[in-house]
Amino acid sequence: MKRSSLLFWGGSGISLLLLVVLLRKIDFHSLAEALRRLDLRYLVAAILFTFLSYWLRAVRWRYLLIHERPVRLSSLYPSVIIGYMANNLFPARLGEFIRAWVLAEREQMQAPSVFASLVIDRLFDGFSVMVMLAGVLLTLQLPPGMEQSAAVLRAGGVTTLIFYSVVIASLILLKVRPVATLALLGKLLKPFPAAVAEKCIPLVGSFLGGLHVSRRSADLMAVLVSSLLIWLSATLPIYLVLVGFGIHLPLTASFFIMVLLVFAVMVPAAPGYIGTYHLACYTGLAAFGLPDTESVSIALVIHGVGFFPVILAGLYHVWSQGVSLASMRKQAVSDGAHQ
Repeated sequence: MKRSSLLFWGGSGISLLLLVVLLRKIDFHSLAEALRRLDLRYLVAAILFTFLSYWLRAVRWRYLLIHERPVRLSSLYPSVIIGYMANNLFPARLGEFIRAWVLAEREQMQAPSVFASLVIDRLFDGFSVMVMLAGVLLTLQLPPGMEQSAAVLRAGGVTTLIFYSVVIASLILLKVRPVATLALLGKLLKPFPAAVAEKCIPLVGSFLGGLHVSRRSADLMAVLVSSLLIWLSATLPIYLVLVGFGIHLPLTASFFIMVLLVFAVMVPAAPGYIGTYHLACYTGLAAFGLPDTESVSIALVIHGVGFFPVILAGLYHVWSQGVSLASMRKQAVSDGAHQ
């Protein structure tokens, strides 16, 4: 079985299992009543802040690519939206490759260099989550009986910090010794046909060339500030949905739920993180004593805020650029196989 098929069916199985667990907790009459209580004004505000977070991602991406050349936000923003739409529709986070491919095609840039900028983009996300987790653990008073959850968060934070530190150290080594890296790659590819090495080595070389961050203090400050604003604007929808349901928890509780969601989307699941996302959100809400049905209702709405609007916006941008979802997926799978 192909790796992509294995990831799809394995992730779908995990999603189905988690959905069954959640559905057993639901009283559907109470669920409908809870959804009817939602103040739609807060739902609209949550959607607007969600798109603001995507726009801020485009801003940060611009500064991560500025060493290549200035790229227009009118190209970056649609690429971000299409990428997140693809993550909701396709397995194995293909949206990251699609996002890079769409921008590379539109701006006539090297796809491996663009993808390298997204690797750095994710590293900034990782350390932003670490800062957010530290803030939650230092400031949020979890209800009694949640000591085990706090311990799990600490363990997850330490594990993630170690992972990102190893990745950064590896990337620095690759950047400092690119010739030795490419030479080693050539030796590793000797058992394969010569055509494989001829295609892979230039791609890796281009990828290494894209591993660069501007040294200008203004650019670095823009990346750091935009990273902070990205995660603030991505967390506010959770807070707004809670207020829309008439639930007033501190903003740090929304950050707590966001950290759980970040960890949840790392678990293989069906496209759109169905099941894993809902269970993580439900778990975070239940920690504050919310009833099961209300917690599931809120989890469904929070997931819907980041799911349906971005799909509609992504389909619009795909249509406006005159490309098809099938061709984007095919190209992304091809590019992903060579990264």
